[in-house]
Amino acid sequence: MPVSIDLTGKKGVVFGVANQRSIAWAISKQLAEAGAELAFTYLNDRLKGPVEKAVSELDNPTLLECDATDEEQVKAVYDKIASEWGSLDFIVHSVAYAERDDLGGDFSAVSLQGFRTALEASAYSLVPVVRYGAPLMGESGGAIITMTFDASVKVYPGYNIMGTAKAALENEMRQLAAEFGPAGVRVNAISAGPLPTLAARSIPGFNEMRRAHQERSPLKRPITHDEVANMALFLLSDLATGTTGAVIPVDAGYGIMAL
Repeated sequence: MPVSIDLTGKKGVVFGVANQRSIAWAISKQLAEAGAELAFTYLNDRLKGPVEKAVSELDNPTLLECDATDEEQVKAVYDKIASEWGSLDFIVHSVAYAERDDLGGDFSAVSLQGFRTALEASAYSLVPVVRYGAPLMGESGGAIITMTFDASVKVYPGYNIMGTAKAALENEMRQLAAEFGPAGVRVNAISAGPLPTLAARSIPGFNEMRRAHQERSPLKRPITHDEVANMALFLLSDLATGTTGAVIPVDAGYGIMAL
């Protein structure tokens, strides 16, 4: 059931919608249903189609090409938003990537290039997204969320270098929350339990991971995309104005269990 939060008049940009099964799209639907006006980025022309299909049910959303690892492209996105909207209320960062060969197998086998690729795409990309986006939030400030996972603090076989990237992402989130807090900009992360997405298919042992979460979590069930989207809606709304620099779990309680 959708949460009753009114974002009418609010404007935000979403980095990371891949298709209709992505977490970023579930979040976007909730934001749109709450009345927000949205802009979306897509990586390149080859991947534009699935994003267009996902957002087609919305009323004329703005689509902007952007490789979040390219600072000039990130800046261009915000220049376009500034010229069309003037200001921005929230940002969703849901960008992550690692080479398939660096998922599964021995962690020690990761190459320097593979390490750089995962950390740049999955962690560093948050820095320019916030650096160039926060100034558009004006005197009233705004809210930014990013997506993390429990592998930032634990070993998940198969997740490998992405666990390292998520650890870096969480520390960046805290640093950025401290830096931009005086301007009224809040930065938080959602740590979602395993969800079936296109990216999850690349993780060896994902189905076992999902079963373990269901069996060991206090709620004894998997989480849903809508539950993650509800938390995003809360964090991006004025109900969460006192929360910044936090990692909020949406994992059916799995993270509190010792076994």
